Amino acid sequence: MRSDQRRLISRRDNPFFDTGDAHLFLARRGREVVGRIAAVDNPAYDAHHGGRQGFFGLFDCIDDVEVAQALFSAAAKWLREQGHSRLLGPVNFTTNEECGILVEGFDQPPAVLMPYTPPYYTRLLEQCGLAPAMELLAWEIGVENLADAPRAQRLARYAARIEGMRIRSLDFRDFDAETTRLRTLYNTAWKDNWGFCPASEREFAATARLMKRVARPELLLIAEVHGTPVGFSLVLPDIAPALRAAGGRLHTWGLPIGLMKYWRAARRVGRTRVVATGVLPEYRSRGLDTLLHSELAKASRKLGYSAAEVSWVLASNGPANRAVASLGGRVSKRYALYERSL
Repeated sequence: MRSDQRRLISRRDNPFFDTGDAHLFLARRGREVVGRIAAVDNPAYDAHHGGRQGFFGLFDCIDDVEVAQALFSAAAKWLREQGHSRLLGPVNFTTNEECGILVEGFDQPPAVLMPYTPPYYTRLLEQCGLAPAMELLAWEIGVENLADAPRAQRLARYAARIEGMRIRSLDFRDFDAETTRLRTLYNTAWKDNWGFCPASEREFAATARLMKRVARPELLLIAEVHGTPVGFSLVLPDIAPALRAAGGRLHTWGLPIGLMKYWRAARRVGRTRVVATGVLPEYRSRGLDTLLHSELAKASRKLGYSAAEVSWVLASNGPANRAVASLGGRVSKRYALYERSL
């Protein structure tokens, strides 16, 4: 929604600006705006990975290499002044938010909280000296496959035998405490992933509040062993078609025109997006991720969802990709992050 985009660039409303910074540029040709870019300085990423990594985000540009070069030149100059030596993106403004450009799957609409970019972006970025740094995969999987595949059933039974194991839905009555538990799990389970940036307490809470507006508690799961959280899975109804129907606004001239269009389209949503799944290192290779997916599949069927997009998954994450493929998943879209030296 347009209001969410305004919050993204608001220094008052976006917790990213508690420690990070971004400089926003517009490209104009005469009086017409023909492009935009954000140069992003993220100290939390540098502290986690070491070095001085600059980012670019919010990239949008007409099909004109001169405009694209002007945008990257401005962003690079600002990042060099902050002491950065490399440029990576697009990232808005951390890898915990929307990132990447679409490189395959242009005939399909994006899932909720995933980007869609024109095919010519790849050419523009490469003409500006950027090269692919990492590929991100979106997998399409049927709920029936996820629940009934023999491998899924076998691994789920294996994980369910862990002493003290319990899978439960998120308790919205204790939402703040649940958010804290999820953040701890997320930052621990994902900390060794390529490009990971730890989410601060305020950043994670802001994202959780955004997701809560559309979430179904049955699709937000926590795995516990003797009451201690050891894994999680976050799944949202894919409300992207409803957002498109609303045209980015819930109210026009004071009337809830967009809201009515949103709810009408939301009632027809039959898909979900698996946003994130994580398991603590000591409980990996024990089938716990498959047990979480199996429980999600059961809940999805009860709620009337027939398919899910698992996105995004690092192309370098062999175990995760092999697991989704073995459950009948297929790669439906490919995204990429690009980089260059400054």
